[in-house]
Amino acid sequence: MSRQAHYDCVGIGVGPANLSLASLLHRHTDLPNVFMEKRESFGWHDGQQIPGATLQVSILKDLVSLSDPTSPFSFLSYLKDRGRIYHFINAQFSDVPRQEYRDYLEWACLKNENVVFGETVESVEFDGEFVLRTNRRTVTANNICLGIGNEPWVPAEGRDKLGSGHFHVSDFVERGRDLAGLRVCVVGGGQSGAEAFLDLISRPQDQRPRRVSWVSRRRNFSPIDDSPFTNDYYMPGYSDYFYGLDAETRATFNQQHVLSSDGISEATLREIYQRIYAERFLHGNKDLVALYPNRSVIGVTPGAGGNGEWALSLTNSNHPGVLGQVDADVVVWATGFRTRTPEFMAPLSDRIEWEGDEFRIDRDFAARWDGPPDRGIFVQNAALRQRGLADKNLSLIAWRSQRIVDRLRGVRSDDPDPSFVEWSAKLPLDETAV
Repeated sequence: MSRQAHYDCVGIGVGPANLSLASLLHRHTDLPNVFMEKRESFGWHDGQQIPGATLQVSILKDLVSLSDPTSPFSFLSYLKDRGRIYHFINAQFSDVPRQEYRDYLEWACLKNENVVFGETVESVEFDGEFVLRTNRRTVTANNICLGIGNEPWVPAEGRDKLGSGHFHVSDFVERGRDLAGLRVCVVGGGQSGAEAFLDLISRPQDQRPRRVSWVSRRRNFSPIDDSPFTNDYYMPGYSDYFYGLDAETRATFNQQHVLSSDGISEATLREIYQRIYAERFLHGNKDLVALYPNRSVIGVTPGAGGNGEWALSLTNSNHPGVLGQVDADVVVWATGFRTRTPEFMAPLSDRIEWEGDEFRIDRDFAARWDGPPDRGIFVQNAALRQRGLADKNLSLIAWRSQRIVDRLRGVRSDDPDPSFVEWSAKLPLDETAV
């Protein structure tokens, strides 16, 4: 591994986004490529693989199918290869188990010899071509593609408390085990928070917390908007349209339509409600659950009783000036993820244009920088401000990867037919021509 090698494209990070690109590039032997992952083996939200958790998108939105339905890296190919394709059909899943999708991704890694693990990129420089130094070797590349994913985010009120009694939901499987008899507070009203809350209140009696509180800034515990016209936001044409809007309009859209991406599945909400009903009315357990929508956590302090207790101070958006409090022994922060700027890009950071905390990208997801136009720094899953909510969603990963492949090959694939909806403004019709 100490020898120097040259590639047309080096991918850094192996999550679904870059794995999609690696899968689509696999048949293009004229474009040597390698995808490096610092972890020793594949993982995808392993700390959130809660039993019963499912995807919120169609399984057709896999790594490749929406760009190349004949690819050997499709989900159907995985099912056939594993000998379970008929069983999967017969199971009639309304939503695909998240564990199944995780296993599919790992299968795609093992099937692709261009994906390597245990290789950490330590720096990226440029001298006519990209020079990447890793913990194993030095390689050069015409192009690089960043797909390192996002990192868990906790608000300032809890950030310095992480450790004993506080953890992010991304660690839920490991750290959420031994909570019997404790008071647990889940902070965050999205799907991850809902899944953690449901798991906690559904445990057997001898493993269940004494009380589970659920705090959300949202007006209610709201369902994902998965309706047909809303899903137009997750089509290629809308992504390109969104890219052309001004920054203020894009930011407003992301805020107003967050439930199209980060709402709670109706099946999860229904199961939560039914569980609460059974505990309260059938089992007489009236104190198991406390629900607090409209609340924001503004402070976390040690509880008056000591013994590792915590007091969460809450504001209520419906009652300004009125504070509330939740007492808990354990706090689960289901507060999402944020894009991070990789340290290995520091040698090039001054040469790249920025849009807030994001690399400014062009229509092909390449960062705008002062280097040669045929040397690309492609960015995956890190342009929420510029590409909208779909950028962090699984819906467009195959299309986005295909656009990058096309740029590398100097071609342009056909996009699907445009939306039924006319998003762009057009000049009024000439009435004399009607």
